[in-house]
Amino acid sequence: MKYDFVIVGAGYSGCVLAERIATQLNKKCLIVEKRNHIGGNCYDYFDDNGVLVHKYGPHIFHTQMKKVWDYLSQFTDWIPYEHKVKAVIDGTEVTVPFNFNSIHTVYNKDKAQKLEDLLLETYGSGVKIPILKLRETSNEDLKELAEYIYEKVFLGYNLKQWGMKPEELDPSVSGRVPVFLSRDDRYFQDTYQAIPKFGYTKMFQKMINNKNINLLLQTDYKDVLDDLDYEKLIYTGHIDYYFDFKLGRLPYRTLNFDMQTVNKEYFQSGAQINYPNDHKYTRITEFKHLTKQKHSKTTIAYEYPEEYEFGKNDPYYPIPKKENLELFEKYKELADKEKNVYFVGRLADYKYYNMDQTVGVALQLFEKRIAKR
Repeated sequence: MKYDFVIVGAGYSGCVLAERIATQLNKKCLIVEKRNHIGGNCYDYFDDNGVLVHKYGPHIFHTQMKKVWDYLSQFTDWIPYEHKVKAVIDGTEVTVPFNFNSIHTVYNKDKAQKLEDLLLETYGSGVKIPILKLRETSNEDLKELAEYIYEKVFLGYNLKQWGMKPEELDPSVSGRVPVFLSRDDRYFQDTYQAIPKFGYTKMFQKMINNKNINLLLQTDYKDVLDDLDYEKLIYTGHIDYYFDFKLGRLPYRTLNFDMQTVNKEYFQSGAQINYPNDHKYTRITEFKHLTKQKHSKTTIAYEYPEEYEFGKNDPYYPIPKKENLELFEKYKELADKEKNVYFVGRLADYKYYNMDQTVGVALQLFEKRIAKR
């Protein structure tokens, strides 16, 4: 069969572009996916006990982009869900991102109020301050607070998650979890926050259920590409692999999950409890808090960050350090010279995209480049 597009990867980027090309251009696509399932790292499934779990860790959809929300809403109904996270600090569950409620949890009433007043006076209400910026304060009381948050919330977690200190990474990483000068305990403040009602996998299945879309699972695209008749390629994998690592390997972090079913209705107080300073794992996720599923048992996931090794595990997070970004730019120069090949997605762009950003970038690629050709 002749295909207009071969799409490498069945995650958000690949499925969104396949759906757009098939429905808006009436062209034929083949999605080639190395794993045995669609949905990328958002894949979910019912485990042996019938509990719906996220195979690759918790995924909470949130966005400010109405266009992205409206697009995905064609393929799923939603369960409203506002994510709230606690971190265990010195044996106490404390709200993260660190906010005024967190301050009043870890300090006595008078000191907490003094710190709250100082923060409001210095920065204003509702402001989100990256921890590395807060550490630059000249006020001694705020500096003490900043060092407390850095040591208790960020340092240990970063060492486990990334294998390095916060200041060794691009500031955008620690900026994802800023100190929030508010009593709003939600992890995200986006307008749209929800979980697909029937799961992410069902959403992706509906997205690519089209006569113009074929799917090939458990296949490395390099093993079949020469045998396919196609016009254009969309590549969503890691960019260094596309070029056979000719300039060197881009580093990534990965995760290992220990899934355990517990014979009780709930295991912990919320969907996600972080352990920045204790244990080798970074957090425990309890999926029923996300999905609102009713079940007599519950499944939890202990999350262990690891180094990524090609062929052994899956690349999750690009590591945004100066030298890595410089290497990526060299690969991007090569990518820009490829004819009839589009590179898109977290791994191809070597960017720490959220889900909505991934969808937004894919839609933009379709509208501005693919559809106009």
